[in-house]
Amino acid sequence: MLDRLIKEKVQATLKRVPAVALLGARQVGKTTLAHQIGRTCDSVYLDLESPDDLLKLRDPLSFLSEQGDKLVILDEIQHAPDLFKVLRGLIDKNRQAGRKGEQFLLLGSASMDLLRQSSESLAGRIHYIEMGVLNLLEVPHDKPKDIQKLWLRGGFPDSYLESSDAASMEWLEMLIRTYLERDVPQIGFPVPASRLRRLWTMLAHLQGETVNCSKLAGNLDVDSKTVARYLDLLVDLLLVRRLEPWHKNAKKRLIKSPRFYVRDTGILHRLLGIADHDGLLSNPVLGKSWEGFAVENLLSVLPVGVEPYYYRASGGAEADLVLRISGKDLWAVEIKHGIAPRIRYGFHHAAEDIGANRKFVVYGGEDEFPIEKDTVMVPLPALMEKLRDLETG
Repeated sequence: MLDRLIKEKVQATLKRVPAVALLGARQVGKTTLAHQIGRTCDSVYLDLESPDDLLKLRDPLSFLSEQGDKLVILDEIQHAPDLFKVLRGLIDKNRQAGRKGEQFLLLGSASMDLLRQSSESLAGRIHYIEMGVLNLLEVPHDKPKDIQKLWLRGGFPDSYLESSDAASMEWLEMLIRTYLERDVPQIGFPVPASRLRRLWTMLAHLQGETVNCSKLAGNLDVDSKTVARYLDLLVDLLLVRRLEPWHKNAKKRLIKSPRFYVRDTGILHRLLGIADHDGLLSNPVLGKSWEGFAVENLLSVLPVGVEPYYYRASGGAEADLVLRISGKDLWAVEIKHGIAPRIRYGFHHAAEDIGANRKFVVYGGEDEFPIEKDTVMVPLPALMEKLRDLETG
């Protein structure tokens, strides 16, 4: 059993708000975490993809009203949008009776419908928490091979825990097919599975880059607006990350298009046919794969309110990640694979452009030490810990 860092946050939030929506891609471990939380209190669990559990909710108001002071866990809530209005009435009734927190834990594998439906019905009554795949602080990471395992296989627990890299890639292939052949059609999005997979694979080849929708559209035989909708779908399903460019306080000609990352590096590698670490080391995507891995791990531990961006100016100034910690605290982060990376002057220019007060270079080594221009070389887990300390400090 893997301990998830987000567990304490979910439990603490449940105690102060009536409903918590835990959002994440399919198979990231939401149900496992919900069962762990359910065992710590009086609770009832309903899977809304189960016909038996749906039968219990033929009269949802009566059934849920009978649960008393139990924490009601509703899994795959996006399949029962009509429940939101019922939950609103129950929450208000419980509030009047003096019960404020620990009423409902809602699990959703797709964010777009869930956010729209619940925001309309449960405004002021619900808190959203995103659950990602496993990060480095949740698995062994003291040895290079430990980090390589998570990087290659990705952070879906079943993929990470498989008996071999080959078995991991087989599991990931089944996950990809499930999304394309089942989940996307279920949410009513009319796109051929083969076409969406081609786009997903194109994004894998463009990992960490801006994309030209018109060029992608030409390769897919659709128009650019259709490609934009497909991209929105993959982002809403929490499978692709759209990282927005920094645009504040910089008097330069800036790149203003977002960068896209396939969020899980296991899926990235499966889409590209990379089967093992040796294959990854010889693939042109190596540097961008590590960059995406680092970005996802760092963003998984961001304190509430920290805003992530990237920065790139037409003159070559560039920072892979810009973290706006507060109005006066701005971090510039460069991400490099290897234990002796060369640091581009463009990174220092970028940090100067944006007014960063701290500069870090994430690299593949194990030690933390300062280098020129007030920059710190830091292993990925160490920078993750610095971000966690901001929230607890």
